[in-house]
Amino acid sequence: MPWLEEVPAINRPFGLADYHAQTADLPLAGMVYVEVDVAPQFGLLEAEHIVELATHNPQLQGIVATAPVDYGEQARVYLDALRKPGPLIKGVRRNLQGETDLDACLQTKFVQGVQLLAEYGYSFDICIRHEQLPAVTELVRRCPDVTFILDHCGKPNIREQVLDPWRANLERLAASPNVWCKVSGLLTEADARQWQLADLAPYVAHALTVFGEQRILFGGDWPVMLQAGSYKQWVEAVTQLTAHLPEAAQRALWGENARRCYRLGNRDAS
Repeated sequence: MPWLEEVPAINRPFGLADYHAQTADLPLAGMVYVEVDVAPQFGLLEAEHIVELATHNPQLQGIVATAPVDYGEQARVYLDALRKPGPLIKGVRRNLQGETDLDACLQTKFVQGVQLLAEYGYSFDICIRHEQLPAVTELVRRCPDVTFILDHCGKPNIREQVLDPWRANLERLAASPNVWCKVSGLLTEADARQWQLADLAPYVAHALTVFGEQRILFGGDWPVMLQAGSYKQWVEAVTQLTAHLPEAAQRALWGENARRCYRLGNRDAS
């Protein structure tokens, strides 16, 4: 993971034992592993490694693997290889947040590669900066048969309390019924050292408003979020920010929606 060289606070191995220590006091029912932007040469090895870990941990119920969808139809070879580790792989992510070209995801081959995912039954996790939302909205429009999960609410600029045009852009994206939104990664978008609950509140509230109770889900973003707080602090923050939701919406946020969009619950079949 070359990017870790610039993040010394978390530049060390994190394993299942670390995760369970962080979540020991929480009612953890299951988890989904999302690729961690490894060097491309390690992509398939990462997926195979996590599948192996899951054989010893039934709580690990789904995996979002990296995939080079940029190659369009040629990505089919890689997607075929992803099938071999088994049905725990539920979707893919091609990390976009580091792209300088805001329209990188609209290149012809990229769109073709994402469109292929419907054929494989894979969802696509979207990891972007907030200024990339318009291009991603167009990508979603061109891929109506693919389920998309927006990570980190599109990474709004919480640190400077900038709401617009993020609010309007998020609403446009949410208008597509095949997009879900993950409430995750917000602590590191805020002031990591002195964030307050009030800093996060308008962003979580808007995401809930535009996506609704049935297309929003909790995400831990562990261990990256450790730069700004503990796992328990993040859970407590989301709990307080969503305390007004009815019981059914709470169940959806904390588990049911994740089970639906990632198709969890059966480790033996896709």
